[in-house]
Amino acid sequence: MPFEEKLTWVNLVVTLGVAATYFTAVLTPLGEVAAAEIAYQRPLLIAVGASIVLTIVGAILTAIATAVSGEIAGRDATADIERKDERDADINRRGDLLGYYVASAGAVGVMAPTILEADYSWIANALYLSFVIGGLVGSVAKIVSYRRGF
Repeated sequence: MPFEEKLTWVNLVVTLGVAATYFTAVLTPLGEVAAAEIAYQRPLLIAVGASIVLTIVGAILTAIATAVSGEIAGRDATADIERKDERDADINRRGDLLGYYVASAGAVGVMAPTILEADYSWIANALYLSFVIGGLVGSVAKIVSYRRGF
């Protein structure tokens, strides 16, 4: 498996885990309290920060594991990590582009509750959800491209 694909898996797992944790924590009290009363700001900032930190840590651990497995197999450990060909660049570009389209469409969709003057919590959560879905779509597109080609 190419190193770039491994990093895509790290990004996918981190995005799914952090978003699921965030939405579970923030949306669980909805049956008991109004959305306007739910303190979403701190958990949202923590979720964004956790995504960044966990992705970096996951990339570092993936690089270490790749290097160690390369050494065990008797290959040049850094060659597996540093090797990036045109296919990797093209897959990365196409996946990111698709993710940007989805996130942009979601951001445009968030204009509706904004125009309707919905509560800030709905707007912020919808915007975060659009970025999460865009990231997931981009990651899945990359993984599918690695597995099936394009």
